[in-house]
Amino acid sequence: MKIPFKTLIFLSLFTLHNSHFSATGTSPPPNVVVIFADDLGYGDLSCYGATKVKTPNIDQLASQGRRFTDAHATSAVCTPSRYALLTGQYPFRVDLWPPVFLKTGLVVDPNRTTVADIMKRAGYDTACIGKWHLGFGTDTPNWNGELKPGPLELGFDSYFGMPVVNSHPPFVYVENHHVVGLDPNDPLVYDQVAETRIFDEKMGIDQIGGGKAAHGLYDDEYVGTTLANRSTDWIRGHKDNPFFLYFATTNIHHPFTPHPRFQGTSQAGRYGDFIHELDWIVGEVMNTLEEEGLVENTLLIFTSDNGGMINRGGQEAWKLGHNQNGELFGFKFDAWEGGHRVPFIARWPGKITTGSTSDQLVSNIDLIATLAALVGENLEKDEGPDSFNILSALTGKPTEPIRDHLALAAFRKTHLSLREGDWMYIPNQAGGGFSAKNVGDHGFGGPPAIHFAGETNSDMADGALKLDAPKEQLYNLRTDLSQSTNVIREHPEIAQAMKKRLAEIRAAKGTR
Repeated sequence: MKIPFKTLIFLSLFTLHNSHFSATGTSPPPNVVVIFADDLGYGDLSCYGATKVKTPNIDQLASQGRRFTDAHATSAVCTPSRYALLTGQYPFRVDLWPPVFLKTGLVVDPNRTTVADIMKRAGYDTACIGKWHLGFGTDTPNWNGELKPGPLELGFDSYFGMPVVNSHPPFVYVENHHVVGLDPNDPLVYDQVAETRIFDEKMGIDQIGGGKAAHGLYDDEYVGTTLANRSTDWIRGHKDNPFFLYFATTNIHHPFTPHPRFQGTSQAGRYGDFIHELDWIVGEVMNTLEEEGLVENTLLIFTSDNGGMINRGGQEAWKLGHNQNGELFGFKFDAWEGGHRVPFIARWPGKITTGSTSDQLVSNIDLIATLAALVGENLEKDEGPDSFNILSALTGKPTEPIRDHLALAAFRKTHLSLREGDWMYIPNQAGGGFSAKNVGDHGFGGPPAIHFAGETNSDMADGALKLDAPKEQLYNLRTDLSQSTNVIREHPEIAQAMKKRLAEIRAAKGTR
């Protein structure tokens, strides 16, 4: 439940100066920066085992903080994953499963409390920079007018970035409520092909053309640089107040268009080069915090919206020996671990043990409850209803699990799954993700029995289901992290109990 901002002015100031940070003993209040990478897989960083790419800045971040090995995006799909991070609510509760594109209004109810709202209550300056991908407006976005509601109606003081996913038009930047550089004499027009050099094929989905002036400000090879500069400039401009920055990069979502200085620098093709640019972006944020004397009092969190994928150029990296998701099975969009287990690193000098590792089960959906605890804000029952406070997993070393379960969504509704302890239960066959006959095809349709990466385990053979495959799946991740063997026939009682609990979670209004 959102509380009107005017009624919070006195309470926010009073709380800020008196009791916000008693739990952490921190004074002044800690800044918070969340860097949310796009499609970065569990095996895409050298600190998580990659050998064909080098990520010295992110590795340094891990050496200065805590690296999590059992962290998950709540959904293996970009849009619902972002919804979960901002709201602390499972996206399936609002029937949100696939990514949204150009003709979709804001998928977050402006009356729902977001993590930015929580930070505003605590007196923080707030900004969202980068990929939004949650829609604009109440119905269909008016790209030639006011894009409202949007990030500013969800608790952010300002927004700059990509409105949708960087592989689809309109290939423009949005600042606050408007497209940047739009010429009213040359409006953006639905169902026309955008004039941009990376749009070299008909996507078969929403398109928007026109607006040459606005499109002209967008250069695919400079998007990372632009967003990095906007983020570091914003930090410098707000260093005198407690701030919360949600920086959602477009790296490393396809198409892989790194700045020329990164091209050819990895051993994993353009995919790997794009990771190198992402590492530079993270380094720019780290350097800015250092230069401004903000490192000691800033909680910096780095994670990804979902697992890595192999299509549209990713197969080049795969052929060169780079495993996007390491030993994990599956890819983005899948219910398998490769779809949602992601890198997660947190640094806060003096509060988070340097060079530490945690195997606590955590998720991006836990951000709102965790930051609320950090700044001393109480959550109402309907605020972040599925979010758990994992602050002790960041700053301490709890011996017992904070989460005993986590619901995990795939691209298909039929594959909402449950993690509980060592067990992963998937209530259907296959991964519930992409469907395409050829490796690397970008397939949203088709039967779920055919997959786009040639997966092979006890149920699958080169991307196709075996005839005797069980109707559901159960894996013990402690003994079989790569999900090589479906053991549901050996443990039907565990699967049945998890199936029942999953139904209870779906029927409930929240799990916190």
